[in-house]
Formats: sequence, structure tokens, C-alpha cells
Amino acid sequence: MTDRYAVFGNPIAHSKSPVIHQAFAAQTGQDMSYEAFSAPLNGFADAARDFFDAGGLGINITIPFKVDAYEMADELREGAALTGAANCLSVIDGRIVAENFDGIGLLRDIEVNLNTPLAGKRVLIAGAGGAARGAALPLAQAGVSELVIANRSVGKARAIAERLSAHGPITGCAYDDVAGGFDVIINATSTGLSGHRLPLPDSAFEGVTLAYDMVYGKGLTPFLAAARDLGVAQVVDGAGMLVEQAAEAFLWWRGVRPDTPPVIKAIEVPLD
Repeated sequence: MTDRYAVFGNPIAHSKSPVIHQAFAAQTGQDMSYEAFSAPLNGFADAARDFFDAGGLGINITIPFKVDAYEMADELREGAALTGAANCLSVIDGRIVAENFDGIGLLRDIEVNLNTPLAGKRVLIAGAGGAARGAALPLAQAGVSELVIANRSVGKARAIAERLSAHGPITGCAYDDVAGGFDVIINATSTGLSGHRLPLPDSAFEGVTLAYDMVYGKGLTPFLAAARDLGVAQVVDGAGMLVEQAAEAFLWWRGVRPDTPPVIKAIEVPLD
């Protein structure tokens, strides 16, 4: 019997997760299906339980349900427990178990695929939602000199910093309080989907060598366009992160690691 997996989000039509996991399954000879579902904004937990009750084995979670997935789980693995958000659920011995592979996927894309080690670098994350929570822990553990989380609601940014303060030099602030001096800026908001520009001051981009938008498949988002206009040499979307975090989930679910570079190449969209 074919094993069932899925991704849940809202919106979800843009998701490349089915293509990625189908490619992984073909690579590794796995008998599995993978679907995409749009859950109601206030109904993720019920939709996820319905999927599991119908025999589903695992779920990836995208915007805006990563905190909901964390809250509904019966058991939390380290990445989810420490960050307070989950991007992957699995049924293990009848229990819904949550993990977060966002940060691992992001870190692997930046350090391995983009050949940009983060040790000693000063990094800014824009946004304080579930995506930012998942990204912050591995980035802090990568040996950055400072990780700053900026958000409209400064309380949310500072809450993440306080939660993860034992794992590295992390601070939270409002967008208006962001100054320059960063090596890398990461957009962890959904503005790339909405077409809006982040309210970051232009000075935040001074000296930046890499601007990374976690949104993927939208070409040159307003964030990346602003970064390019302000002189950032390397602008990248989240296609590599998406594939790398998917590979971590696939390994967790199926016990085999797929080959990621050809899948990244297959889903990339030119940034122009």
C-alpha cells in the first residue's frame, strides 16, 4: 500500500513540496504519495488530524501554521521544542511527533550550496513568525558573532531571542531600530508572497554580502530587489532551503537521504 504524505499551508498553490518529494521518492525507490492541502486559517489542527486519521504518515507545514503544528503535537523533538514552531509532523507509535528542519535546511543551503560559512558573521533575520523561530537556533549554533531578529512587534522578536539566548548571541528589536554592519540579511516574512517591501531602513543593507529571501519561486521579490538596488552582490531565494529541509524530513520519514543539488536546479526560478 502506498504511504501518504502531504504539505499543509495557506496559501498553498505555489508549493513545490510535492514536486520535491516525488523526485526524492523516484531517486530512492520509495512507494509513497505526496499531496498539497490548503487548511482553513483557524483549522489546521483539525485538518491535520483528519489526514492522519485517514492513514497519512507525515506532514510538512508552511506559512502560517508552524506554531499551530507545534501546539498540536503529542511529542516535540529538539528543534521544535527549542524554537516553539514545527515544520514537520510524523506519526510514530500512534503519537504525533513534531520537529523543525527549517534552520537546518537554511544553514545547509547557505554554508554548503552557497559556500558562505556563517561563523563570525553578523546576521539579521527579518520577521518573528514560525519561519524565523525555526531558522534562529541553527544560525545561532553556527557560531555567528551576533544574530539580530527584527520585527514590527518588538515583543515577538525579543521573545525568540530570550527563548534561545543560551544557544548564542541573539537580540530582538524593531525594524526602525536596525542599523548597519550586517554580513547577511534573511527575510523570514511572507512579504515575498504578498509583493510588499519590508520596512527596513536602507542603512541595514550597507556592507551586506548576502541577502536571502526564504520565499521561493517568485523571482526577484521586493526584498531581493531592494537588496540588489542597494549594492548587495548576492541575492538568493529560498529554493535551496526548501529542498534541503525537505531532504531532512524525507530522511526522518523514510530513513534514506536523497541527493539535493539536481532537485534544487530543477525548481529554481531566475531572479530577474
